[in-house]
Amino acid sequence: MIFLRHPTPDVPTGTCYGRTDLDIAEIGHEQIANAVKITPPVKRVIASPALRCRKLAISIAERHELTPTYDERLWEMNMGEFEGKLWAEIDRKKSEKWLEDPMNNSTPGGESFANVQHRVLEALKQADTETAIVCHAGVIRATQMAWEGLTFKQVFEVMPPYAEPVRITPPEHQ
Repeated sequence: MIFLRHPTPDVPTGTCYGRTDLDIAEIGHEQIANAVKITPPVKRVIASPALRCRKLAISIAERHELTPTYDERLWEMNMGEFEGKLWAEIDRKKSEKWLEDPMNNSTPGGESFANVQHRVLEALKQADTETAIVCHAGVIRATQMAWEGLTFKQVFEVMPPYAEPVRITPPEHQ
C-alpha cells in the first residue's frame, strides 16, 4: 500500500493542527506535481477528507483516471483543546499529563494515539496493496506501528515527508 502525507499546510510553524482543516502552502502545489510523477500506479485512492489531503488525492486519482473516496477515519489525531494553538501557548500542565503516555492518554477534549490507531486500522480493511492512502503523519505512524511492529518512540523519531510515497505492506502480504 502507498501512503502519502498531505502537502505542506498553510499554517504558522509551531502550530498544533491535528484536525484543523487547513489549505496547502504555496510549496504544496510543487509537492503535488512531484507526487503525481513519483507515485507508483494504483487502482484506488482513499483519503482523509481534510482539504490538504483532498487536493493531493484528486491529483493522484486523476493521473490514474480514478475517483478518490474519502474516509473520516483517516483524519489526523483530534488534539482537542490544543487545536490551532501554538505549542508554546499550550498549558504545560495539560500537555505534560498527556505526554506521560500519549499512546493511551487523550489530549484534553481530544483523543489518544490508541484511538487514532484503532480507527485507522478499521479504515484500512477496505484497502488493498494497489491503493494510495492520502492522509496525515499520525495515520502513517499508526499503520507503521501496527504493520511493521515499530514502537511509538521509533515512529516519532522520523517525520513522514510531505507528499512523498511511503510503502507500508499489510501483515498478510509480508
